[in-house]
Amino acid sequence: MRRRTAATLATLSVAALLAGCGSSNAPASTKDPNKPLEVWTRSTEATAKVYEKIFKSFTDSTGVKVDYKPIFNDFDKQVQQRAASKDLPDVVITDTGSLGNFVKQGWTTEIKREDIAGGGDIVDRAWNNGKGADDKYYGIPYSTQAMVTLIRKDWREKLGKPIPTTWDELDDLARAFTKNDPDGNGQNDTYGMLVPGTVDRGYLAWWAASYIWQGGGDILEQEGGGKFSVGIDSPESTKAVERLRKLFCEDKVMQPGSLTLSTNDAHPLFESGKSGIYLTGPYMIGRFDKSVGKDKYEVIASPRGPAGATVLGEGEDIYLMAGSAKTGDQKKLAEYLITPEAQQAGMKGDPQPVVRLPVNKNVDVNATYNDPRWATVAGVYKSEARPFPSVPNFTPFRQKTSETLNSIFAKCPADSSAELKTLAEALKKELENQKASQ
Repeated sequence: MRRRTAATLATLSVAALLAGCGSSNAPASTKDPNKPLEVWTRSTEATAKVYEKIFKSFTDSTGVKVDYKPIFNDFDKQVQQRAASKDLPDVVITDTGSLGNFVKQGWTTEIKREDIAGGGDIVDRAWNNGKGADDKYYGIPYSTQAMVTLIRKDWREKLGKPIPTTWDELDDLARAFTKNDPDGNGQNDTYGMLVPGTVDRGYLAWWAASYIWQGGGDILEQEGGGKFSVGIDSPESTKAVERLRKLFCEDKVMQPGSLTLSTNDAHPLFESGKSGIYLTGPYMIGRFDKSVGKDKYEVIASPRGPAGATVLGEGEDIYLMAGSAKTGDQKKLAEYLITPEAQQAGMKGDPQPVVRLPVNKNVDVNATYNDPRWATVAGVYKSEARPFPSVPNFTPFRQKTSETLNSIFAKCPADSSAELKTLAEALKKELENQKASQ
């Protein structure tokens, strides 16, 4: 009897532990309901100042106090640590790329669109940023964006080159920026393209995905019914990666050290006149206007590849984290952040906006920014942008792809097909593990 009881207790203990980590079980609340609402954002020091003003306005409007913590370095690690102690923040604002992992780990709660005041004013396309692979919503959209290409206009005009509209013209411009002394200092110290190529958080795949899509390739291909197949080793994907390998290994137009650069490390290289072409998010416009000079660079839609000009388009979500003792205040903050007032405040952030393109359909991009470059961003988002696929958790696919691309561009093999085939097998196994394969 004692042995049976001990075995039963042991089984229950293990079950309880697993329940605490499972995707359908929220951590038990350990928070004091009288404490301020704890809010985390993935932010630099500059963007944190914008959030501070927005949260102050929220408190002034509702009386709900906010304990705000901006984090940039090791953001995911710190969320993991708090989850392990079953003491998650009440609200987290971070990119849509975190959604799959948050859902898998049971860290964020399900959202009913109709229960969110003002949710009807969020455009449907933005709501897709908060949708999981099961077609349920786990994040409330806060900001959207599309990747754009930034070019040193003064360099381009000095060399007599046109604004690039095709891959050939873009690659030609990158070679000219590398070899033809565009800054006129008489030294061989400039490079064509700036790439945030670190494998940390899969940044290299984030950057390369747009070019793979423009070449007609894909990392994962949607097959319908929530099922996917691997496309990274297709002829189109291989050709697109081969083009990038050539730019890295043969033309050598990429900024030295690119394969270890994070985005935060990459930005200063564009600012200091080391690189002249940068595929990145529009959030850099305000900062570069001050550091580079508004008249010295231009913002253009990505030049077209063989299959078009598709670019990555994602954004940030508001995640109402599991285990909170302040569910009412969680909801109040989310509803405030999607109002036209809060959206416009986020767009007017100086030097960088925390809302790039508004999710609220009642906010006029052109009237708020009064800047044709942001009209370009909005046009790209509307016609060319696409998100990563809605598999249960895209993080491992992005990470594995980033690691393989980093290896190809670092080792410079004669061609990339063999490594892409090995990557494809690994991605197929991951699809099977997630029960998302065809």
